[in-house]
Order: sequence, then C-alpha cells, then structure tokens
Amino acid sequence: MDRQHLKQLVKEVIIEMTKPEIPIGISNRHVHLKQEDFDKLFPDEAVKKKKDLKQPGEYAAEQTVTLVGPKGEIPNVRLLAPLRSFSQVEISKTDSFTLGIDAPISLSGDLSQAVEVTLKTKEGSLPIKGCIIAKRHIHMSEQDAEIFNVKKGDLVKVEVDTPQRKTIYEDVVVRPHKAFVLEMHIDTDEANAANVSPSTKCRII
Repeated sequence: MDRQHLKQLVKEVIIEMTKPEIPIGISNRHVHLKQEDFDKLFPDEAVKKKKDLKQPGEYAAEQTVTLVGPKGEIPNVRLLAPLRSFSQVEISKTDSFTLGIDAPISLSGDLSQAVEVTLKTKEGSLPIKGCIIAKRHIHMSEQDAEIFNVKKGDLVKVEVDTPQRKTIYEDVVVRPHKAFVLEMHIDTDEANAANVSPSTKCRII
C-alpha cells in the first residue's frame, strides 16, 4: 500500500471513530389521530399535553385509547401529538398477537398495507385502517446526515453494544429533517431482545 492510500485509509478510520453515538428511543405502542377522529373519540375535548418528546414540537398527550382486535384488547395506549392529517396506530409484533391482527412492518406514514384495529374510549369506538409495526429508523438533522454521509431513505447497519446482548440491526431507515434531533427509534420487542435501556446508545457501522 502506497503512502497516499495509507493516508486516505487513516483519514477514513478517524472519521468513522469520531462520528457521534446515537441515542436510542424505545417506542412503546401509541396512536396518532387526525382531528376528525379525535373529535369522535374525545368529543368537546382539546388535546392535553402530558410531556414533551425528544423530537421538537412533539409530545405525549394525557388522552389514551383502548385497542380492540379480534382476539383481545390493549388498554391505556397513549395519544401522541400534535394531531396529524391521518390516523395511525403503531404497535409491536407481540401486541399484534394479543390483538389477533397481522400488522405489517412499515415505515411510519406508509399505510398502504396497514390493517384495521378498533380504537375505544368511554365516548365510543372507531375502526381505523391504519395499524402498523413501525420499521426501525433514525431521526437526524440535515447536518447530522452530512456527518454520517447519508441521505433520506438510505438503509444502514447499526451496532448496539449492550451487556450479553450485543446486536447489529440491519435495514435501519435514515430520516433526516432540518428540525429533527438525532435519535434511533426501535419498538419494545426490539429493545427487549437486545437488552436496550433508555440510556443505551448505538453507532452506524
């Protein structure tokens, strides 16, 4: 190997070593609602903020619903806000067994293969054909995307080095946006399988 190639290799290694670690957000089951559906489930109510989420402008609401499927129910499923232009339910694979539905693994916002689940509150119930298992993904700013040398829609490998459960996730979707904060989202099944805690971080490999 000549000197020029060696210098380039060293440069690439240094860049790789200095890339920031990525915090992991464990995404529990939750719902997003459009205004029309919110009004049906929570008539004469406004969305009440419970706590802010990491992504700017997003928060968990006080309101919850019960998910109802052919085989079972899951109560106290949190509404995330602000309200959206479409309603979507995000669950884990384990939740799908409890409910008795075959929810697809899809990127949030892609409801082309979504299945139906019923949302129930004390005011009534509403079937929503918008239930998915969210595909794991990384939120990042446009500046982060430059640092990692990735673009929207790229699939990357991510290493999670946890005690006794070191894991490499493949097919992780990159989702850069000017307002996003760096964070990888996985669901509770994925987190439990890899022994991930709220303080766990990961890195793109």
